[in-house]
Amino acid sequence: MPVSIDFYHLLNQVPLGLMILDVHRRVVFYNQALEAVIGLPAASAVGLPCYHVLRSRACLTDCPALSSSGQGEMSCLESDLINRDRTLLPVRMTLSSIYDSDGHPAGFVETIEDLRLLKEFDEKIAHAYRFGHIIGKSYQMEKLFRILPVIAQSDSAVLITGETGTGKDMVAETIHQASERAKAPFVKINCGALPETLLESELFGHTKGAFTGAVENKLGRFHLAHNGTLYLTEIGDLPLPLQVKLLTFLDDKIVYPLGSTKGFAANVRIIAATHHNLETMVMEGRFRKDLFFRLNVLRLHIPPLREREGDVRLLLDHFLNLFTQKTGRGIGGYTQRALNILMGYDFPGNVRELRNIVEYAVNICQDAKIFPKHLPAYLTEERSQPEPAASPAVLPASPPRIPVVTDTAATWPETERRMVLDALVQSQGSRTRAAQRLGWARSTLWRKMKRLGIQGHEK
Repeated sequence: MPVSIDFYHLLNQVPLGLMILDVHRRVVFYNQALEAVIGLPAASAVGLPCYHVLRSRACLTDCPALSSSGQGEMSCLESDLINRDRTLLPVRMTLSSIYDSDGHPAGFVETIEDLRLLKEFDEKIAHAYRFGHIIGKSYQMEKLFRILPVIAQSDSAVLITGETGTGKDMVAETIHQASERAKAPFVKINCGALPETLLESELFGHTKGAFTGAVENKLGRFHLAHNGTLYLTEIGDLPLPLQVKLLTFLDDKIVYPLGSTKGFAANVRIIAATHHNLETMVMEGRFRKDLFFRLNVLRLHIPPLREREGDVRLLLDHFLNLFTQKTGRGIGGYTQRALNILMGYDFPGNVRELRNIVEYAVNICQDAKIFPKHLPAYLTEERSQPEPAASPAVLPASPPRIPVVTDTAATWPETERRMVLDALVQSQGSRTRAAQRLGWARSTLWRKMKRLGIQGHEK
């Protein structure tokens, strides 16, 4: 026997927001799930235009009902809506046409999915690989993320070391923002950017008449950073006389401006950073040993990108999303060839260089994905450097590099695989000697072997 079903009661049991519109896009019905999202009872909305109910950005710019051709196709888009509490909610809208028994258009059925939980989950996943603005999931970065909150709660001096472009400035600012001094100033000064006389005035300030041209009193960076953090980048370039004065401040916390005998008690935390090897500079007499010990209370070393296994791909995706949002480009990722080139590159400029490469590619890309042609030329062009002819009586100082195989029929991964295998054969399986022949770091060779599927055992 035929079963009688209450159609509207059935729709109210659907856990997804659902709306029925007539051919003029006026509300005929929507279920209780959509009522919970919008905050407006369906009985109050019947007969109203849907854009007065949903109040979505798509209603103004990309209404799926208006773009429908009437051929029965389904359209789906992500947009937003403003509910009764004036909250902007991310939603996914899917719309399809409804037809009567004669095949004539009778209206539309639209589902509206609340994406808040999905967005929150994505943000939690993203935050799992970051601390502040620092991003990474490698073992070294996980160790850094664990220790940064502890260091932030201390007031001791911090020394940050690492190669150029690894993110020392970002780590310093993150420590400040996570500390109790976050509401006070974060003042940065580059110790190698100014001559000694100007640098002393910038750091400690001066009084009127202290030197020629000092026409008024000037507060130094220590004074400006009072109750906050003073970040001394490139501390290895600080002249020796100023190293003495900085050491004096670290001992008694008193700042004496140039030309003044009256000191100022500055409550400042010192964070210093350098890409130099300070231990070597101490041995060479270019950096004071006592100052090194005073700065080296809490030591943080930022590893270079080539040693951060797994972080290159994470950063490539992060910066691609960042710059596509800034530029409004609809770029959906990297082609496999472009990705192979980027994943096989050492990034001597570290994260700063990677960011610049992605920004360049996004700005010149006119396609749906980033191809090798969109990458900077130095990544894709073959650069042959002829070696000078050596006298037969003179032995080379280092093993010769494996020549690049120029087989135009082979892809780059195939060529690179052949280069690695040749180097391993000539080095009798020694990864260290193979890396030297190729001119790579040993970690780079290991990473490329893993990516190319080359098995090997170190002898």
